[in-house]
Order: sequence, then C-alpha cells, then structure tokens
Amino acid sequence: MSTELELAFRPDTQLTEVMRLRAQSLQQRGQKRPDGERLLRPNEAVYRLDFTKQSLRFSHWSVRLPPVGRLTITATSQLWTPDLTHLMTRQLLEPAGVFWRSPGDASDAPVQCYEADSTEFGERIAELAKVRKAMYFLFAFAEGCSPETLDCSIIFKVDN
Repeated sequence: MSTELELAFRPDTQLTEVMRLRAQSLQQRGQKRPDGERLLRPNEAVYRLDFTKQSLRFSHWSVRLPPVGRLTITATSQLWTPDLTHLMTRQLLEPAGVFWRSPGDASDAPVQCYEADSTEFGERIAELAKVRKAMYFLFAFAEGCSPETLDCSIIFKVDN
C-alpha cells in the first residue's frame, strides 16, 4: 500500500539574493565570471525542496501557471553546498523540467511539458531524495510567468 506525498517548491529568497549580489559584484568590478561558474540570470530564482521522507517514487507534477507563461526548472547536484561554494555549470542536472502555457490555450487546458523529460526529472529527484534532506533548483521564468503567478509542487508515492 502506498500513499501520496506532495512537496511544494519554496523560494529561497536569501540564497537568491546572495547569488544576485555575486553577479552584481563581478559586473561592478568589471570582472568576468570564473570558468565554469553559473551566475544567476535576472529572470531566475533559487527554490528549495525539503524532503520529509527519503524513500520516494515519483508520481507526477502539479504546476499551475498564468494563462501564458513558461517555467524551466533545473536541479542542482548533491555536490553543491551553497553556503560554501559558488554554483558551477557542472553541478546542474539534466534533463530540466520545462512547463508552459501558450497564447490560445483554453483556460482549462492542462499545463504542457516535455513529458519524457519531466518524468525522468521527477524520477531523478526521487533518487536524490534518498541521500538528501533538501535540494536546490533554479527556476527560470519567461513569457509572463513570475514567482507571484506560479504554484509548483511534485507528488511522490510513499510505501507504507
């Protein structure tokens, strides 16, 4: 017998601000980013997922977007410790989860996604939950999507 567990992605405003200040600092000093460092873009924010259980199986995504919008979610590897190191491009996991609503979509139409990628992405998160208590993600907002218009969670099955 299994039950469902829904975990909501929460914005990490403090970490987002630290990463924005890092990019701003390099820009103000006229310095280039060190090779391989991944700076936060203006349309991105850091989100966090806290795992209350470790033995999870991916079930499905719950993503609610505005009438038109695009969201790309990229996970970071378990090797990134944000309090100790800058984010490096090699610490970004693939595939990313891409979700969108296009102009002309019916208001009750489901959010679209690359289904195979989003399923593989969810399964990878479930695997990483076995060794992590928390995970960090980069949320990239585009085409009308913003943190204020987004509701995003991931649903897992938990064996009892």
